[in-house]
Amino acid sequence: MEVLPCSRVAHIERTKKPYNNDIDYYAKRNALRAAEVWMDDFKSHVYMAWNIPMNPGVDFGDVSERVALRERLKCRSFKWYLENVYPEMRIYNDTLTYGEVRNSKASGYCLDQGAEDDDRAILYPCHGMSSQLVRYSAHGLLQLGPLGSTAFLPDSKCLVDEGRGRMPTLKKCEDVARPTQRLWDFTQ
Repeated sequence: MEVLPCSRVAHIERTKKPYNNDIDYYAKRNALRAAEVWMDDFKSHVYMAWNIPMNPGVDFGDVSERVALRERLKCRSFKWYLENVYPEMRIYNDTLTYGEVRNSKASGYCLDQGAEDDDRAILYPCHGMSSQLVRYSAHGLLQLGPLGSTAFLPDSKCLVDEGRGRMPTLKKCEDVARPTQRLWDFTQ
């Protein structure tokens, strides 16, 4: 058991799991069930965190009893929870797409944030971990790296074209001198 002072969530877990080895399937399924029942318009955050598209066809079972229980108990909305209980939670509602950016000319290579203390984006063999996850926002920002869950955790960096004919760099979005240097057009 891990005790975290001031935390709002606790989790107790066995070190040895006597059940199925494919825990990832069950963890995803349970996360999607919880999102569908409790998170209202914010459920897309769970799909994004698990790197699965909305309505992916994952069978998370019938949640109608859970939804009815929530309604019967007159539980407040998830928006109310975020505004009143967990206001420091970072919200990613402006995300248009999230995932890897693969190089079409170098099969199997993805855009990667590289070394954390460096400001260079690199091509690296695709592995699907957070350093290669890219978030494209409705504001045209292309952010690379892990999502920060709260204002206290570092967020991903913006991919920036400084206009000098060099490779794009990574910078904290708020530190970019000219906002147009961090805007990208994305097409599929």
